Amino acid sequence: MPHITFYGAAETVTGSKYLLESDQTRLLVDCGLFQGIKKLREMNWQSLPINVATLDAVVLTHAHLDHIGYLPRLVRNGFEGRIYCTPASREIAELILLDSAKNQERDADYANRKGFSKHKPALPLYTSQDVEQTLRLFDTVPRQTWFSPAEPFEICFHDAGHLLGSTMVQVTIHNEKKPIQLLFSGDVGRYDGPLYFDPAPPPTCDYLICESTYGDRDHPETDLLESFAQVIHRAVQRGGVMLIATFAVGRAQQLIYLLQILMNEGRIPELPIHLDSPMSINATKIYRTHCEDHDLCEAHLTDCDSLLDGSRVHLARTVEESKALNHIEGPAIILSSSGMMTGGRILFHLKRRLPDKKTTVILGGFMAAGTRGRHLHDGAETLRIHGQDVPVLAAIDSISGLSGHADRGELLRWLEPLPDPKQVFVTHGEPNSTKAFAERLQQERGWNTFIPKLGDRCELA
Repeated sequence: MPHITFYGAAETVTGSKYLLESDQTRLLVDCGLFQGIKKLREMNWQSLPINVATLDAVVLTHAHLDHIGYLPRLVRNGFEGRIYCTPASREIAELILLDSAKNQERDADYANRKGFSKHKPALPLYTSQDVEQTLRLFDTVPRQTWFSPAEPFEICFHDAGHLLGSTMVQVTIHNEKKPIQLLFSGDVGRYDGPLYFDPAPPPTCDYLICESTYGDRDHPETDLLESFAQVIHRAVQRGGVMLIATFAVGRAQQLIYLLQILMNEGRIPELPIHLDSPMSINATKIYRTHCEDHDLCEAHLTDCDSLLDGSRVHLARTVEESKALNHIEGPAIILSSSGMMTGGRILFHLKRRLPDKKTTVILGGFMAAGTRGRHLHDGAETLRIHGQDVPVLAAIDSISGLSGHADRGELLRWLEPLPDPKQVFVTHGEPNSTKAFAERLQQERGWNTFIPKLGDRCELA
């Protein structure tokens, strides 16, 4: 009897890992890092409760860290199978995993030099060498192409509209008299959003594994450009630097794109934009290579190559160039990663700028519970950075409509044409969101929903 076991993204938005088993074959869908509260982060140091050497393959929905970030640890612990994803996801995964390893190595080294870690010595979860070994296991498959990573599983990718290369994963299990169909939503993108195409209609399935990041609420109905312009004007009046924590892939390109539109149309003043993220700079090359995956070249900027060019945009590749940003005065904009403020160069800018009342920290998109981004969103008076409690005197603002996740209404719109599945596993959401969305599907569609907990193992009849 086939089974699915939930080793991540169960009553939380991070750490996506779904184990499919049929006969003697084991397939893992996604292999993400847990992020956010300490209890979750500590789970990254625990081995999966299976012998990972017995895994036949891993299939990825997309290349965000909460969906791929545990891969090098999996390989370090003995996984030797193949890892399947779209071509764009493979290129993005290389950037994100190498950056993750370097951040961990740097943070461990910094903790050891400053002596603020309780571990002696502090160690990275994995190293750049682990990532290099992991990247050798990747195979790429374009969307709308059926392939078999291991019998009796067949897989097809469909556009999820969330990130360059992002997919929903359709799975057919062939070892029954009647094949079993599953659909993993991955992270579902937005309709009519900038940069990405709309999510593809979901194919028919017996079992749906559906995300619920915004399952209990809708995004504000607002004009994204107008909302962004108002935030910028408030920040300019304060006179200080604007700090925007951004995901290096997708969000950084989107923000610069929107800022350039606003300046071109005279809706905000001319401002210097400092992109302090080598990975964001490198990611832009991938966007140029995969124009078929986004609508950037069809919109306001007709040339993809001009996205990060021009006198307004200043690129900080080196550590020295990043440190030099400590001395700039406002009004100016600094974009830096990571998006939820869990690590990376943004921490040094926050440490430097949060105590300044003229600073504006601009939040965009979802901030998971326990992350520094969520703490700021919730009105924290201090922020713990590198073992110090940094006072928060800066203004905290946010951009409405920038999220890359479908809200409740958009998830329902996406699911509207789907015939009734046997069961829906509601995942990838915090408890309130997951519960609300499961109840909505029960009430409006009459669907049989189930909210799995971490470690739950369910039969697929």
